[in-house]
Amino acid sequence: MTDKTILRALRGETLPTPPIWIMRQAGRYLPEYRATREKAGDFLSLCYTPELAAEVTLQPIRRYGFDASILFADILLVPDALGADLWFVTGEGPRLSTIESQADFDKLRPAHAIHDHLAPVYQTLRILREELPEETTLIGFAGAPWTVATYMIAGRGTPDQGPAHKMRVEAPELFEAVMERLIDATIDYLSAQVAAGAEVIKLFDSWAGSLEGAAFERWSIAPMARITAALKARYPDLPVIAFPRGAGERYAGLHGQIGADCIAIDQGVSAEWAAANVQISGCVQGNLAPEHLVTGGQALVDEAQKVMRAFSGGPHIFNLGHGITPDADPENVQRLIEVVRAGI
Repeated sequence: MTDKTILRALRGETLPTPPIWIMRQAGRYLPEYRATREKAGDFLSLCYTPELAAEVTLQPIRRYGFDASILFADILLVPDALGADLWFVTGEGPRLSTIESQADFDKLRPAHAIHDHLAPVYQTLRILREELPEETTLIGFAGAPWTVATYMIAGRGTPDQGPAHKMRVEAPELFEAVMERLIDATIDYLSAQVAAGAEVIKLFDSWAGSLEGAAFERWSIAPMARITAALKARYPDLPVIAFPRGAGERYAGLHGQIGADCIAIDQGVSAEWAAANVQISGCVQGNLAPEHLVTGGQALVDEAQKVMRAFSGGPHIFNLGHGITPDADPENVQRLIEVVRAGI
């Protein structure tokens, strides 16, 4: 349906009220998610069991009627498919076998060999295309290469992405090889997601903000631009949302630099600044601070309306500045949707 509100905004339409979905909308704040997660047994089993992954993807659509549904998966499924060892530690997050040497890198599979491992993800998308309401847009996604590389090199999330920064400076050839493998694999992975039913693709570069100067352009923006160009060469009408979190004033001009149809904005910049400097180039997505879904109250209403007012002059998809947190109140999510759909 080309008249889906998300697709209209991504084409550059200014709508009377913005469409809304929220990052991590299928997640631990919902009791039905927690029940399904327990049924799966562990997080990776949930990701790789299509019926259960589709179920948790559908849960927030049934409860809230968001305008878009995003595939339930994890950005680290790509390194898992490339042959890295991946597991999740309860309460601490992901762990991976590390890449510290050329020998470690040489153990990885080639990019084109990921599809058998990721077949359950593609099946999840096929299920969703059958079961989602026809007005709901289906978003596929992947982590951008820089962010995924930081986990592969460190073996876990780190406060400053130090191991990846160290490698890119001290072992640039090895670091570039890791990035090239991830760029190729991400293009193949996202292309397969589109073939399976994804209508929009989003690239998450969660740690883009830790790159400074020319490194930001080279290792965050340029890889996302290559992926976007490759996807659009295969699927010319495919909309792409790029999210280089923490970019600050560097958000300005990124529509053109990346070739993305929409730039997602975190809460580190004001909506007013983003409207004046980013939205002038195309659709923006964002950027309510996630803590408002924990605290609720009049501040939630006021801040949501402030974001809508700031972006009312151009194409806008309402979202958070980052993912919803596990301590968010489901009633606050319902209140947010009511506020957004009531307009300003």
